[in-house]
Amino acid sequence: MTEERIDIVCADGVELGGHWWPNRSPQCHGAVVVTSATGVRSRYYHRYAAFLSSHGFHVLTFDYRGIGLSRPVELETCRYDWTQWGERDIDAALGFAAARAGGLPLLMVGHSIGGFLPGYARTAGSIKRMLTVGAQYAYWRDYAADHRCAMLLKWHLAMPLLALLRGYFPGERLGWLEDLPAGVAYEWAFRRSRIEARLGAAAKRDLVTRFKAVSAPILAVSLTDDPFATRKAVSRALSYYGSARHTKVMLEPADFGQSQIGHFGLFHDRHAAGFWLDTLLWLRDGINPWPQRVYA
Repeated sequence: MTEERIDIVCADGVELGGHWWPNRSPQCHGAVVVTSATGVRSRYYHRYAAFLSSHGFHVLTFDYRGIGLSRPVELETCRYDWTQWGERDIDAALGFAAARAGGLPLLMVGHSIGGFLPGYARTAGSIKRMLTVGAQYAYWRDYAADHRCAMLLKWHLAMPLLALLRGYFPGERLGWLEDLPAGVAYEWAFRRSRIEARLGAAAKRDLVTRFKAVSAPILAVSLTDDPFATRKAVSRALSYYGSARHTKVMLEPADFGQSQIGHFGLFHDRHAAGFWLDTLLWLRDGINPWPQRVYA
């Protein structure tokens, strides 16, 4: 099914670029909102979106403010951050999808930070079911031990320093993801063990309340060779979703006949006949396709 180029207007007037992938069958199962990893354009998920659209779902993909189709002319002048991506961008995306879905269930597939930020959105309580892939918020102590030193230097020293010097993080030129607004780079680089650590008492209560309002069951998938989404990192992120029943699954590359997959590989179309098909069981029926890989 051919996708439609769309624009989403956030509550603060910022416009996000994205695509709507319609399913016109009489047995459409719902609308899936795909939320991206940090510094990854939504086009990376287009093949997966087309796959879901052809298997009974409407699908919405979009770029966060400052990225891809939602990038302003002068990235140096904006101070967008992760918090705004969740509070404003995901909130607006959920509203757009709900309006288009016509009463069908609202589902979410979140990759990396995209599997954590929905809790910031005030309308996230409308989500019926969530699938997260490698979801965490990049607290450095949770990185895989054999990668931690290099990741600290790259993401917590070089990235904020370059953002300070350039006014934004020039990730595309370096081959390190896409360019990022400085606020995103700083929030990632200086993240503490608890996301609310720097907030005042009232803001902390508000944030915790928003996360607890999400009651959708969550299937949290990660891979043994993902240095970001370790068991500790995934569990730390899920701890905020206190009202949601969640199941944690740790897959191995060998499960898909691969020697390595990492943080991004599951959205490559080589997994269309494997992982992508498996995700339909969860999104459509709420069935965990990998019960043998569940961990506490």
